Amino acid sequence: MKAKTIKPTKVNVVTLGCSKNTFDSEVLMAQLKANNIAVEHEATGGDHNVVVINTCGFIENAKQESIDTILAYAEAKDRGLVEKVYVTGCLSQRYAPELKDGIPQVDAWFGTRDLPRLLKTLKADYKHELVGERLLTTPVHYAYFKISEGCDRKCSFCAIPLMRGNHISTPMDDLVKSAQHLAANGTKELILIAQDLTYYGLDIYKKRNLHELVAKLSDVEGIDWIRLHYAFPSGFPMEILDVMKERSNICNYLDMPLQHGSTNMLKRMRRGITQEKTEALVDTIRQKVPGIAIRTTLIAGFPGETQADHEDNLRWIERMRFDRLGAFTYSHEEDTHAFGMEDDVPAEVKQERATEIMELQGGISFELNRAKVGRTVRVLVDKAEAGQYYARTEHDSPEVDNDVLIPTSAGHLRIGDFAEVRITEAREHELVAVPV
Repeated sequence: MKAKTIKPTKVNVVTLGCSKNTFDSEVLMAQLKANNIAVEHEATGGDHNVVVINTCGFIENAKQESIDTILAYAEAKDRGLVEKVYVTGCLSQRYAPELKDGIPQVDAWFGTRDLPRLLKTLKADYKHELVGERLLTTPVHYAYFKISEGCDRKCSFCAIPLMRGNHISTPMDDLVKSAQHLAANGTKELILIAQDLTYYGLDIYKKRNLHELVAKLSDVEGIDWIRLHYAFPSGFPMEILDVMKERSNICNYLDMPLQHGSTNMLKRMRRGITQEKTEALVDTIRQKVPGIAIRTTLIAGFPGETQADHEDNLRWIERMRFDRLGAFTYSHEEDTHAFGMEDDVPAEVKQERATEIMELQGGISFELNRAKVGRTVRVLVDKAEAGQYYARTEHDSPEVDNDVLIPTSAGHLRIGDFAEVRITEAREHELVAVPV
């Protein structure tokens, strides 16, 4: 009789959605490694026997991508290619009860704050001493750096509080320790993320404390860039601007999703701000930090958005001249306040409006880029591909913003290093440069 062999556990972690999910997957992977469990991220080979899918449930397209990925691994399990399929993340947090019956191949479902339970299922212990330790899925020279979890805002379109819960800040000491660990391992850029960056500290320090946190992170040796993502405009903590201006390693960059320029739409979205107050805030930010790049995102086709609202939005975009801007179409999400409104903007109109926004922004971006030709700027080199280095200025975040393209034939640059380059050409969303 043949002896039965027990295959050692090898986990493949598949991440969908935003940078917050990337961070969570990296923490999970570090915990597994510390438990001597082999783990890979989005492995293409077939030698893993366990799959953990970290899902997104933000809008309809993201939910469908998550479901399609789960179904693909459910089929792989049916074919004997994997033994266990586990699902975690936002989609699982929100829809597990509805999905369980339809996808019985999934062995267990976990929510966004179920890491200890997920580890226990994988026969791993949650190690509290691993504060700040992650297996980076990004290039080692930059890392997403989550400073809080959840959100207390009541925006009418957003389901994030349903999936991520209330706002919980991570203590400063833990974050500083985490930054020190990353820096010691070669990370040069921290990209601060949260559902709402500007709410940081209210729960544990009883005040908005982002400026103090950023100052402490700025003191960590080896951290050359700190970048701020996902700031909320209402109640914006102005003290952060003073720290940004004083500290050379805090990028003159702010990601602040504004969602719309029409006061009528902002009111329906429950954003707690008007067009006039938004403009005054942006003006103040630009005055206090000259040369700052502001990135924003906007929603097209929110319930009740008229053509007049859309045109008001376009005029506002023209006036504001954001350095970076993205637009997406409204998704009608159940259990949100807006779900009680009629989703009355046809899908094709939503798309037309989003396209108009991006075409307008494309022209603005090209004009702003053209003004940079001839300048010498400092860039961080991300990768080399097809005869070009891909680099970024302090005004650009990975994946979502401009690349600076540098011909590899122009001189040798090291991935993960900074370089001085001269801008020689401008495109809509790219710059071309040569080393100085």
